[in-house]
Amino acid sequence: MGRHGGGPALLRATWWRRSRPPRWRLVALLTATALALAALVTAALLARQQGGDRGRPDAAARIGWGFTHTQYSADLGQDAARRTAAKTLSGAPLPQNQHIMGWGADNPEPRRGRYNFTDLDRRVALMRSTGTAPVLTLCCAPDWMKGGDEHTDWSQKSLETAPDRAHYKDFARLAGVIAQRYPDVRHFIVWNEFKGFYDESRKRWDYEGYTELYNLVYKELKKRNRHALVGGPYVVMDSEAPGDDANASRVSGPWGAVDQRAVDALEYWDEHKEGADFVVVDGASYTRTGNRPVPDEFAATRKFADVTTWLGRTTGLPVWWAEWYVEPADEHDGRKTWTEPHRVAVQASAMMQLAGAGAAGAFYWNPEERGADCPGCLWRSTELRDGGGALPMMDLLARFAGAFPPGTDFRTADVPEEDRARVQVLAAGSSVLVVNTQDRAVATRVDGRAVELAAYEVRWL
Repeated sequence: MGRHGGGPALLRATWWRRSRPPRWRLVALLTATALALAALVTAALLARQQGGDRGRPDAAARIGWGFTHTQYSADLGQDAARRTAAKTLSGAPLPQNQHIMGWGADNPEPRRGRYNFTDLDRRVALMRSTGTAPVLTLCCAPDWMKGGDEHTDWSQKSLETAPDRAHYKDFARLAGVIAQRYPDVRHFIVWNEFKGFYDESRKRWDYEGYTELYNLVYKELKKRNRHALVGGPYVVMDSEAPGDDANASRVSGPWGAVDQRAVDALEYWDEHKEGADFVVVDGASYTRTGNRPVPDEFAATRKFADVTTWLGRTTGLPVWWAEWYVEPADEHDGRKTWTEPHRVAVQASAMMQLAGAGAAGAFYWNPEERGADCPGCLWRSTELRDGGGALPMMDLLARFAGAFPPGTDFRTADVPEEDRARVQVLAAGSSVLVVNTQDRAVATRVDGRAVELAAYEVRWL
């Protein structure tokens, strides 16, 4: 989904080796020493993040709003920019997610029983020092678990290959080793988007194979760390436009209908899982075919609320979105056709829908790149001398996380009926977020207060 498709986002960054400073061994030693100290802070920060939701039985799984690290993140680059990025992230700590292989992390077990956690250690240290709760996505698998050898093939095709069934237990064992290495990491997502689990012969997901892998990983994680919280199946909730009945399911709305194959995968996993602490999916508000937001980019975000409600009702579990997307991609998986105000406004609309439906966790897929041109990025690239500073999407994400954590008691804001199609509002207590869905200025009243909004403006009142 989204930014996974091709390009450098999937590959290990070979430039890391060129840019690593001469004293990297000392840095690695200091990082390892700091891991234990950072772990002490993590639990307190997590409790603060859960806020008033702390009394719920599933409170630990209600993790809130965060983001996922991709290949080019804040752990490497210019020293001054990395310090700036650390201040940016620490200023409003958010849960952070990292994959165990790919997206900035080297092969953790290039040979059976021989581990390489250098990159993962560095990312975990960054998450611990600047966020609330570190999360690990258990994907992807070393080559020797999927028909290869000790050589790591970083092509998209290889990385998106699932482990062979004969190596499911090996992958579960690796997951257990990682859980034991980072004992304060409590949240684990099993695999990513059913990668490698599509059965071409039956034209459906191999949900039996995924669930077998999931159950082995689930039991191993619980054995290694009794505090571990585990979720799946991380299936993509693709949808088609209204009227396209080829694979339409009953999970539907004015935006279209979720693909029945995704629903089948989710329901099979739910029925046959050994256990789960949360259910996790991802998806986009636009259609799978044609990349069309229906009826428009703002109204289409209702899909996130409808799917979240269905997931909660079906599974009875806290609902996580590992990724969500609102801006259709081009053939190169780029999203550069909208202006930044337009992009942030539609993202705000999607987050309103997720929050209003009671999502327990949502992770923004940070499209960090090495240059200055990075639409939707949370901070300026740390490869730039003046990098690391917050960008508009970070401002929205951080403030939204503080104002509307899981369990928020929302209220209805007073908006003139004639303006409700043009302005979206989310309110709780004294926090009020207003979004102008129009490409022109709009004047309205919110809770009796006169408000004038520029085109696509997002404003906190």
